[in-house]
Amino acid sequence: MPNTRPTVAIVDDDEAVGNAIEVLMRSVGLIAKAFSSGEEFLRSPELSRTGCLVVDYDMPKMSGLDLHNNLSRLGNEIPTVLITAYPSDDLRIRALQAGVICFLPKPFDESDLLNCIQAALDRAKGNRGAP
Repeated sequence: MPNTRPTVAIVDDDEAVGNAIEVLMRSVGLIAKAFSSGEEFLRSPELSRTGCLVVDYDMPKMSGLDLHNNLSRLGNEIPTVLITAYPSDDLRIRALQAGVICFLPKPFDESDLLNCIQAALDRAKGNRGAP
């Protein structure tokens, strides 16, 4: 029987951060996959299975917010947690207006990240169950 549980996709150009979040997700029983760029994620077969996107804001070529907005424009509303080492009120407001579920400045507490991801997965489940 194929696995139908959603994937938590982590997109961060800092490989250590992506891998650490992936290990954390797996340690609590979630399916997770780390990607080093928005472009890599968009080319991935995981895109259709993603129930939550954890994305870094500050990446080369495509920011995390740009990735979220591009997915939304394509009709792929993946609940998104935006993480950043350079938080600002302006970025927080833009992210929340764009529909990002959580805005977390680095470094963040593991429990805050897990709470955000659970909220995102709950929202994704609700969207999937809608007629």
